[in-house]
Amino acid sequence: MDWRALALVAGSLAAVAAFAWPFFAPALPSDAQRTVPYLAVALVPVIVAGLTLALDRQFASAKAVALLGVLGAIGAATRVLGDTVGGVEPVFVVLILAGRALGARFAFLLGIVVVTVSAVITGGIGPWLPYQLFACAWVGAGAGLLPRLRAGRWARRAEVVMLAAYGAIVSWLVGALLNLSFWPFALAGGTSISYAPGAASFAGLLENLKAFALYSLATSTLTWDTVRAITTVIGIAAIGRPVLAALRRAKL
Repeated sequence: MDWRALALVAGSLAAVAAFAWPFFAPALPSDAQRTVPYLAVALVPVIVAGLTLALDRQFASAKAVALLGVLGAIGAATRVLGDTVGGVEPVFVVLILAGRALGARFAFLLGIVVVTVSAVITGGIGPWLPYQLFACAWVGAGAGLLPRLRAGRWARRAEVVMLAAYGAIVSWLVGALLNLSFWPFALAGGTSISYAPGAASFAGLLENLKAFALYSLATSTLTWDTVRAITTVIGIAAIGRPVLAALRRAKL
């Protein structure tokens, strides 16, 4: 692993800490609401560093830049269209197939480009944006890090099945991750799914993990995230093989 990859991993770990703070910081919900914009701003330098590191020799050719631009535009368009129907987000299909065919670093950058462009188009710029940037960047990069399959008669079909299964899993995981960005102050205290201050203790950690799991299950996992998972699986199954072949030819 070269220093660029290590830097991207370090930046991602910083983002993980920003996502997971409710389980380790004993903040009151009112404090959490005031803190989130600062956490989001703190992630911006990490994103800029990731962009700088990603723009190395892999993107030195005009073909690579053009491919990033075309896929970024397609991904942004699918994300904007997906916002009109809850959970129907074909953008994951674009990110996963690009990550598999073009590599983790390319897909990480593509995820950031897609979310940034779509946010500018829709006016969806706010404290939640850095969280969405990293979530989509991880989806694409993760597809690029999946194990390679041995060449054979069934390898292409197995690859599509693997990517479809990955798409379903990350659809639920991303929903949970994004819930973390607002769950601490989404509800008044005292309910079984509310954030409880005092997460620094082990008992508080277990209480918050249980409350968050119930919150995610009730608000997004069984509805929005499941629709996203179904959409992603259908999309990858329908166009996965020809799109992967086309992207691999374009990479050459």
